[in-house]
Amino acid sequence: MTDALLPAAPQPLEKESDGYFRKGCNPLAQTGRSRLQNQRAALNQQILKAVRMRTGAENLLKVATNHKVREQVRLELSFVNSDLQMLKEELEGLNISVGVYQSTEEAFTVPLIPLGLKETKDVDFSVVLKDFILEHYSEDSYLYEDEIADLMDLRQACRTPSRDEAGVELLMSYFIQLGFVENRFFPPTRQMGILFTWYDSLTGVPVSQQNLLLEKASILFNIGALYTQIGTRCNRRTQAGLEGAVDAFQRAAGVLNHLKETFTHTPSYDMSPAMLSVLVKMMLAQAQENVFEKICLPGIQNEFFMLVKVAQEAAKVGEVYRQLHTAMSQAPVKENIPYSWASLACVKAHHYEALAHYFVATLLIDHQLKPGADEDHQEKCLSQLYDHMPEGLTPLATLKNGHQRRQLGKSHLRRAVAHHEESVREASLCKKLRDIEVLQEVLSAAHQRSRLKDAQHREDDDLLNLIEAPDIISKTEQEVEIILPQFSKVTVTDFFQKLGPLSVFSANKRWTPPRSIHFTAEEGDLGFTLRGNSPVQVHFLDPHCSAALAGAEEGDYIVSIQDVDCKWLTVSEVMRLLKACGRDGVEMKIVSLLDFTSSMHNKCATYSVGMQKTYSMICLAIDDDDKTDKTKKISKKLSFLSWGTNKNRQKSASTLCLPSVGVARPQVKKKLPSPFSLLNSESSLY
Repeated sequence: MTDALLPAAPQPLEKESDGYFRKGCNPLAQTGRSRLQNQRAALNQQILKAVRMRTGAENLLKVATNHKVREQVRLELSFVNSDLQMLKEELEGLNISVGVYQSTEEAFTVPLIPLGLKETKDVDFSVVLKDFILEHYSEDSYLYEDEIADLMDLRQACRTPSRDEAGVELLMSYFIQLGFVENRFFPPTRQMGILFTWYDSLTGVPVSQQNLLLEKASILFNIGALYTQIGTRCNRRTQAGLEGAVDAFQRAAGVLNHLKETFTHTPSYDMSPAMLSVLVKMMLAQAQENVFEKICLPGIQNEFFMLVKVAQEAAKVGEVYRQLHTAMSQAPVKENIPYSWASLACVKAHHYEALAHYFVATLLIDHQLKPGADEDHQEKCLSQLYDHMPEGLTPLATLKNGHQRRQLGKSHLRRAVAHHEESVREASLCKKLRDIEVLQEVLSAAHQRSRLKDAQHREDDDLLNLIEAPDIISKTEQEVEIILPQFSKVTVTDFFQKLGPLSVFSANKRWTPPRSIHFTAEEGDLGFTLRGNSPVQVHFLDPHCSAALAGAEEGDYIVSIQDVDCKWLTVSEVMRLLKACGRDGVEMKIVSLLDFTSSMHNKCATYSVGMQKTYSMICLAIDDDDKTDKTKKISKKLSFLSWGTNKNRQKSASTLCLPSVGVARPQVKKKLPSPFSLLNSESSLY
């Protein structure tokens, strides 16, 4: 008699890539989603034009003194504002176009809300990165043209991700790659001149910044948005499909929550902390709704304990949607959240509260306590349905008294009908919701079912005798929770690893240009030892040895030997190269650190022209304790690099400590983070 809601049919999978494009991307796929995103891009351009016209008109109004000119500008400004409002309403229509993301054919379920991906403009990295490589790293920038092209191709591919795990992995790989790029090319003390522009997914207003914070935050937003689209596409007619939907919405909530906690001052409305909090609530509410559908999938048997369970599950869904609607109605979110989203949250709150009361009414009216029944269990279940029983009623007495059961059941039916009527009314007030046929069908069918049952048990004196049905305590067997993004599971190779280990060769450090020195070993002794591990440093340098006289200094990094790149070589590998040089001498290139830049704090404030302040949550584990080495008198001694002699040699074990400056210079030891530690503490496209 009481059937579960029938989930929607699955959306056909997008066409697989033919191998020409990156995995997880196919810009030529002509799906309904891609056409919708193209409409979003066109709308963003129209909104940008209208915003510029409005800004110009407002500026003209400020400086104009002629009365006729001011009246004409006011008239034009009213037209521009009207056009801008219509464009934003059209964009809101795209945001509620749920039919594009989930099939409604032969479906009988309340639709879910996916997030649209943020749009962006093309970015050219080539000129800026080439200049920085030449200026900062003193390397031939043309050797890195392929790497720069790979970076730009990856960014372009992220504008059209496929709606599956491959698409998510594509976005995550670019996000991680941005961590490498930020450390390599974006020093915290200067702007690089690359302008990143992203469009607000809710308002269509563009936002631009000259640092990677907006880029990384937008990619995170698109990862969360892609998870919502995966969740809405899942086949909600199968157990596996519903489990996949729950997982996808929980992951979407995790990504958006990570974005909120990491980027606290993004200048885009859709990524403001208040808006992200609401979006996280919306994803968790939709996940909880899928949990309810999963319980109802096998069918709801007309059995006492089963009806108690589904009633409390429905009450839980209604409760989370009630909280979501309250959050959507608060400033400043209220001004930017689509009205149709807030209306749908209110509709679902009333709908699921009505279902909860309907199921309780059914268990009270259709079931009588029979001899031999488990009285204690039923009494316990009924008492756990309410905070308190209606006045004059007790759980066991109500179960045994048929009249009291029917009266309390009819009271729940009356509340169910009232909630259904309110959900239908709310849906009729929103034009966008009126156009969603499947939603109207679900609400109407549930309303008619409750009215029919109410009519079957209605009596003339019900208006006088019925008591007020108490609220139902919500309860769920699966409490949904956020799932944080797992970037560590995505393997990414630094495009610019040829520049050297990131712990040393980064934008935060400055060195001398590579200088070549030529020296020979004296009696098989080079006059210095080595330490460190990729890159290797000169250590314990004898100031009278050939290498020191040629220009080497203690603490120098060895970047090449005999034109062989040594930046990624270990101590033992560098030793083999030095030994292979023989008596012809050693041709070695070295670099010296010029200074140590100031430590970056946990929140590094950066500014863009005309933009409000943003924060990069870069958590660097930096030891602020400056330690100064005492001047040491170095006596000439044989190093462990000596060979070809039987004299006693003093062996020195290579160390893993990080770079230090030469003797009698202050040393600052820094524990430099890996790119992944930066990415996990910090900060999408089509």
